[in-house]
Amino acid sequence: MEQQKKGNVYKIIMLIVLVAVITFIATTLFMYQYTGDNIKYVPIVSKDSNISNTLASFRKIIDQKFLGEIDEQNMLNETIKGYIKGLGDPYTEYMTKEEMEEFNTDVMGNFTGIGIYLTQDVETNSILIISPIKDSPAYKAGIMPGDIITKVDGISYTGEQLTEVSNKIKGETGSVVKLEILRDGKTIELEVTREQIKINHVESKVINNTIGYIEFNSFDEGCSGEFKEKLEELKSKNITSLIIDIRNNGGGLVDEALEIADSLIPKDATLLITTDKNGKEEITKAEIDSLIDVPIVLLTNGSSASASEILAGALKDNKKATIVGEKTYGKGVIQELLTLNDGSGLKITTNEYFTPNRNKINKVGIIPDVEVKLDEELEDELVIEEDKDNQLQKAIEVLTKK
Repeated sequence: MEQQKKGNVYKIIMLIVLVAVITFIATTLFMYQYTGDNIKYVPIVSKDSNISNTLASFRKIIDQKFLGEIDEQNMLNETIKGYIKGLGDPYTEYMTKEEMEEFNTDVMGNFTGIGIYLTQDVETNSILIISPIKDSPAYKAGIMPGDIITKVDGISYTGEQLTEVSNKIKGETGSVVKLEILRDGKTIELEVTREQIKINHVESKVINNTIGYIEFNSFDEGCSGEFKEKLEELKSKNITSLIIDIRNNGGGLVDEALEIADSLIPKDATLLITTDKNGKEEITKAEIDSLIDVPIVLLTNGSSASASEILAGALKDNKKATIVGEKTYGKGVIQELLTLNDGSGLKITTNEYFTPNRNKINKVGIIPDVEVKLDEELEDELVIEEDKDNQLQKAIEVLTKK
């Protein structure tokens, strides 16, 4: 769900050659070829084989036996994907040049599709819809947070195929994509027409004349700048407190979340602690004075993940905000996006992050100061009226008592 920016849009060139590999190694593996009553044993992999020799053995058999056209580039792409998948990390993946171009377009927040935020549910190995984008085709079709995509255009997909599903859902403006969705144990089939999607990262308003309200849909490129603009607008309206809503926000860019935290937390306070595979620790501190000094409530739920949890942890541990709502998702690892010299990319988990008080987030989440579960009758509502939103009303109550 987030990638640590390096330069403007991850323009790191990784000058390496990835050797394709079969994703399993046995001490000795034989392929069985049945010819009548006889079995022919063809040795493929031995415990002493290296990756290059193993692949060469398979290629030799393919050249000798395979009936059909060989697409060299597709074989290379799929083999590298299998090699990376063999790491067993749901957040690390290889992307082809075309997939990288799509990915970077999404990060900039402007693409053609149906307008949904997706993530991989690691526990169920499914593709989970975090939320539809407001007024998007998905939103108008009634797609809900928590829905699970099981099929796209009649083809079944699982969680590790998240990138494939994302690319499959995109397409030309005006074209239709067929989705099979699982909701509360029931299967729903939808046809959604693709449109040009422009994401509004930040929305704001004033509640009860004095409470500022800012909602983040994601932490994509540029949202921190939008946040500062919205904050100044609210300050000009003489707000006396602030609600920041990151419910159903699946994350985005680490730097964007940190810049927002920096705007709210006093200078030199710790915002984030990260560690790499060697245990090397890096501490990020606030670089500017906070832009506003009013009571703040942060609204969270189980779909607040990744960069959202970075912001929540920084605000909670620095006692700059009261967290209201439900425990967050628990994705506490950071991915770095490397652009390879052929235009393809490797998104790889490089760091685990912790809150300023060194609390673990990954597979744990952040527990609110005031736990409030959304009323059951509202769970299937895409749009919840302000006066019926019991989590929002609790946030208002908390601020009113301050």
